[in-house]
Amino acid sequence: MLVVIIVSWNVRDLLRGCLKSLRESTLTAHGMRIIVVDNASSDRSVDMLRNEFPDALLVANTANRGFTGGNNDGLQAAEALFNGYDPQSSYVLLLNPDTKVLPGALEAMIAYADQHPDIGLLGPQLLYADGTVQSSRRRFIDLPTAIFESTWLQPYAPRHLLDRYYMRECRDDMVCDVDWVYGAAMLVRRSTYLQCGGLDEVNFFMYSEEMDWCKRIKAAPLPTDMTPSSTTKTWRVVYLPAAHIVHYEARSSTQVSAQRDIYFNTSKVRYFRKHHGAAKAALLRLLLLTMFTQQLSLEALKWLAGHKRPLRQARIRAYISVLRSGLR
Repeated sequence: MLVVIIVSWNVRDLLRGCLKSLRESTLTAHGMRIIVVDNASSDRSVDMLRNEFPDALLVANTANRGFTGGNNDGLQAAEALFNGYDPQSSYVLLLNPDTKVLPGALEAMIAYADQHPDIGLLGPQLLYADGTVQSSRRRFIDLPTAIFESTWLQPYAPRHLLDRYYMRECRDDMVCDVDWVYGAAMLVRRSTYLQCGGLDEVNFFMYSEEMDWCKRIKAAPLPTDMTPSSTTKTWRVVYLPAAHIVHYEARSSTQVSAQRDIYFNTSKVRYFRKHHGAAKAALLRLLLLTMFTQQLSLEALKWLAGHKRPLRQARIRAYISVLRSGLR
């Protein structure tokens, strides 16, 4: 039994394409169910779902509950669909609406997980729209990596730091045990999330929630009746390149979203506070705020010089918003 959970907010056309790709799976005839959690969209996504995909179970939230809250709503709704199914051989797929599931992907993930009962969570190979591989496997982040990764210092990072973080020793076509995978597509065994709980919506609205979830899963002990037949004593997280899902994520942008930067960096700080302690989180927060202050100063100088003033003005407003947030 597989339940697919899609959390959507104002991406009606992308959501339609995602649902159409799911219809082509052979699992549809073998018990697959789809839950769409709409986070108070204003683009008539709910009308589209009711008219074009009446078989999908709709959870229509009256407020935007974010990636974490929305998926937890979906996990709660899924429990009613799992009545009578064995938790060890039933699964939930958390899937972004900006994806297209390619033929055979779901079947490959389920088959591999069935063959390896100590896998708690599995991630497919993500592809960009042009068919190139999107890096989606990671090791857990440490403080030196956090200072460089996804900041303006990244081009100056020691190579070994990012090689380790991005798991570059694991080829794109290799099945690998990983620390965590991108949240765009995560297949989790029902028995695993019943043991570990859902996403942490107290600390994370979006970003870093999948890293936190995988960390909790990898730390959780296997059921005692499984341990003798497994080479590990805790749940595994695995990257499976035989399963392909297209992820329509923007590869670059000339604009800066203040809210995105706030969520991304606040979540990074909160992850460190939760898993590495208050002192390291405070140091990371201070360093990130210092970087945003430097970026603000640089953009202000470029604005004064008359270089692309509308862009500079947008970035100045964004960085001011980030600094006002305090990344708390």
